[in-house]
Amino acid sequence: MINIDDERLSPTDYPSLAPPVRILVVDDHGLVREGLALLLDSDKDMKVVGFAASGEEAVLAAQRLKPAMIIMDLMLPDLNGIDATRRILSEFPQIRIVALSACNKKEHVYRALRSGARGYVLKTALGAELLLAVRAVAAGAQYVSPSIATLFIDGELRSFSTPENPLDRLSTRERDVLRDIVAGATSVDIAKHLCLSRKTVDTYRSRIMVKLGVSNRSALIRFALDYDLPVV
Repeated sequence: MINIDDERLSPTDYPSLAPPVRILVVDDHGLVREGLALLLDSDKDMKVVGFAASGEEAVLAAQRLKPAMIIMDLMLPDLNGIDATRRILSEFPQIRIVALSACNKKEHVYRALRSGARGYVLKTALGAELLLAVRAVAAGAQYVSPSIATLFIDGELRSFSTPENPLDRLSTRERDVLRDIVAGATSVDIAKHLCLSRKTVDTYRSRIMVKLGVSNRSALIRFALDYDLPVV
């Protein structure tokens, strides 16, 4: 069930969390990280155990710290929050992730939840709402900010209202290669950037084209732009 009515719910409506839930905070802005830490640590049932400023750092921090929960900004350098969520949950499916974003577009909300995030909180929310989201998700529920509740019916995703994004068929590494292609990088450039051989890059490109049903580089780039491939 997705909790979408914070006029009737408050952080204290959920049972005490014992031991305190261990939280990793991921955001590329230092002031935001510090502010989130002060907010979360002010609750006796929550404990911030680490920080990350990028998607790659988040993956490494999750491997090192093994937190119970991650507050994940979606717009991150080097690896966006959605792809970082997928990568982390593929290795640690028990970790619960709450997405934190300034974007209220349904495509972003759906992609975040489909990647495995258990919550979606807008950055315009007050601190009490984030604490509520943490408690709800820690208790096994899902949570989305009330202002985007119109995307849901009876607490369930209206999956039929949003068609599948074909880009979701790609693996994280395939998406990395595609982003570099869209940015204009050559196979040699991509190989250097991703520490791959040129042959491997060419193999990834061919595989991407097959999955997306396109036949050349130009069509591939147009396809990625049409489906709003995240560039960060």
